[in-house]
Amino acid sequence: MSAQNFPTTPIARLTGHNGPVHAVTFSAGTGQYILTGAQDRKIRLFNPTAQRLVQTYSAHGYEVLDLAVSDDNARFASVGGDKAVFLWDVATAQTLRRFTGHAARVNCCSFGGEGDSVVVSGSYDGTVRVWDAKSRSDRPIMTFSEAKDSVSSVCVRGHEVFAGSVDGRVRVYDLAMGNVDVDVLGASVTSVVPTKAGDSYLVSTLDSKLKLMDRPTGRCLQTFKDEEFRNETYRMRSTLGMGDSVVISGGEDGRVFVWDVLSGEILHRLWHKEDGGESAGGVSSKRDVVSAVAWNQLRKQWASAGGDGEVVVWGVGD
Repeated sequence: MSAQNFPTTPIARLTGHNGPVHAVTFSAGTGQYILTGAQDRKIRLFNPTAQRLVQTYSAHGYEVLDLAVSDDNARFASVGGDKAVFLWDVATAQTLRRFTGHAARVNCCSFGGEGDSVVVSGSYDGTVRVWDAKSRSDRPIMTFSEAKDSVSSVCVRGHEVFAGSVDGRVRVYDLAMGNVDVDVLGASVTSVVPTKAGDSYLVSTLDSKLKLMDRPTGRCLQTFKDEEFRNETYRMRSTLGMGDSVVISGGEDGRVFVWDVLSGEILHRLWHKEDGGESAGGVSSKRDVVSAVAWNQLRKQWASAGGDGEVVVWGVGD
């Protein structure tokens, strides 16, 4: 399946959240389910094929800002305005652990370690913390406080932790070697996603650009932009899809933009909302923002999460 065959047909529309959806992720493995987190403090588990709500998870007292699913689909982590990291049991819908220690809202989380033994979180307090998901201790195993501003995105690949910050830098912590590499992007970073091979990473910044960065040298390999693509105010979670051959990102005007990784050319501009178009007067509002996207390699499907409280699942039409 080449970048030219990118799925562009909305095949499901998942509703039920009351307020913007900030986080969306497919379940691990086959990606049969979709997990969403929103401003309404709820986390919802959907079966997109049946367009059915399977479970609602309620424990957050503030908005949910990010989600991470364990490889065995038995647990997931969630973070948000509570200044805590919640570890959940998927089947019972109960929280297994609550890790506290951040001094402000927690923006992002990721599983890591052997058998997803740790959860990594990044916060508005400028720290990245590593928590032991297997032990009873509620203190972080490690705390990294190099960021000079809010940590907006974290992702773990092997023994490396990628952390993007509003200070315009991506820091890669090598836990095996005990060192940190810093790449200066200039504009505030909102999303960092390493490639499958881990030799480069995709980064979104608040200057309406995405870049593919070379991990060993810190060089920019490709820049993705478009005269119609805007990302200047809100946090956008971008992603790589189709075997790392395309870049997918929501925009602030209610559209999703898709680029070809090799050429940097725009492939698609797709409306997240059914009726398309911007709000009255041509000025986009928070309801238009498509703040998160997720890709499912096995099913060749992807999802977009909107400020309108809906999640759209995209696939190949009949």
